[in-house]
Parts: sequence; structure tokens; C-alpha cells
Amino acid sequence: MKIRRTLPGLTAACLFALALGMSLPAAEKTRLLVISGGHDFQTNQFHQVFQDNADVVFGAFTHPKAHAQLRPEAAKNYDVMVLYDMWQPISDEAKADFLAFLKSGKGLVILHHAVANYQKWPEYEKILGGRYYLAKTMVNGVEKPPSIWKHDVDFTVRIADPNHPVTRGLKDFQIHDETYGLFDMAPDSHALLTTDEATSAKNIGWTRTYEGARVVYVQLGHDAQAYRNPNFQKLIAQAIRWAARKD
Repeated sequence: MKIRRTLPGLTAACLFALALGMSLPAAEKTRLLVISGGHDFQTNQFHQVFQDNADVVFGAFTHPKAHAQLRPEAAKNYDVMVLYDMWQPISDEAKADFLAFLKSGKGLVILHHAVANYQKWPEYEKILGGRYYLAKTMVNGVEKPPSIWKHDVDFTVRIADPNHPVTRGLKDFQIHDETYGLFDMAPDSHALLTTDEATSAKNIGWTRTYEGARVVYVQLGHDAQAYRNPNFQKLIAQAIRWAARKD
């Protein structure tokens, strides 16, 4: 049985109970909290990436109710949080819950437009290990222009570290996706993916740790043309596994 998008009122406990009919014991699967909202996307096709991953079960929640899943009584049901949201406010309570999730050693995978999330929460930049600029911003006395994006670009993704568990077994590959330019990767993030595409920033995927949590950012993943790319699917599966410390 495949697990589909969580419906309102379907609890995480019910969701994971549905997973018992899958091929592997549910106890061996990584339990994902997938958060979206604030940016339109092809919902079914995106969730298919997780449905086709035999190593995971997932609960999918959309803002404004998604942050409730970070409360301690709900968060205990998850091993890794996957962010695919944007433009979101975050309350002080949700900030504390978010940080508690990470400080407990659970993992975080941040995808595509979630790089631009939580712009008014400085700690998010430290968690992410990078920054997307929605407006001109002064950084250490240097004016940063707004970051840019472009739809429907065919470009080459280069594997910067083929020995890392997230990218192991992958070679440079072609993808049709949206590019982001003029955004930054922090110097203490570890680059995994790069590109020479002129409309994109050079570094488009990295890892880091935050308060003991493993964090992965992957810039790829705008729509079904990217979701269906087998290299993207393998990359996300291995990012989840590494974030969950199952590499």
C-alpha cells in the first residue's frame, strides 16, 4: 500500500499504521514530516518521490497547520523533516519547537524554494547554511542584490563530492528545472552539487550540521520534470538516509 498525502484529521499515528502493509517493517523505515505551503506545486507528482521510496513513510502537512506537527507530542512520530514551503511566518512557539526537533538529533532536508523561507528569522540562515535574498540586503557592509530565478532551463548538475553518502553513486547529470541565481552558500557548508549554468548560482546543493542535526539543501525540484529525473530521486533518497543517520 502506498501512502498518499495526509488529509485533514488524519493523524501521524494513523498514517504510520497504514504503512504496515508495505514491504519492509514500518519500524525500519525513516518517518518523514513533509511540510509545504506558500508556493504552488504539483502535489501528487511531488509526493510520488516519497511514495516510490521504499525506505520511508511520510506525513504531508500544509501551512497554516504544519507547524503543529513540531509540537513535542507530534514530533516524536518523525525522524526527518523535509521543507518545501515558502513565504511563511513562524511564531516564537514554532521556532522553539523547530529548534528542539533539530537539537534532538533529527534530520532536516530543505528543497528548492524553501531556501527563501523564514526571511525574518535569522536563525534559519544558520540552519540552512545559505541565504536567498528577496530584496537588496546589506551583508557585512556589502550590498547583495535580489536573488533571481528562471523557469525551464536545461543544465548540467556536477557532483562536487562523489564520496559523500548523499551523492555516492551519482555522476554529473542533466536536468530540466528552475534555476536560482545570486544566492549564497555559507563558507562552512559542504558543497555537494555545482553547476556552470549562467542563470544559476555555482553551489546548488550542500550539507552541514546544526546543533547535532544533519542538514541537506538541494536547490533542484521545481516540478514534475525534475521530480521524475532518476538522479533527483536517488539524490533525495540518499539525502534523507544521511539526514536520518542511516547512511
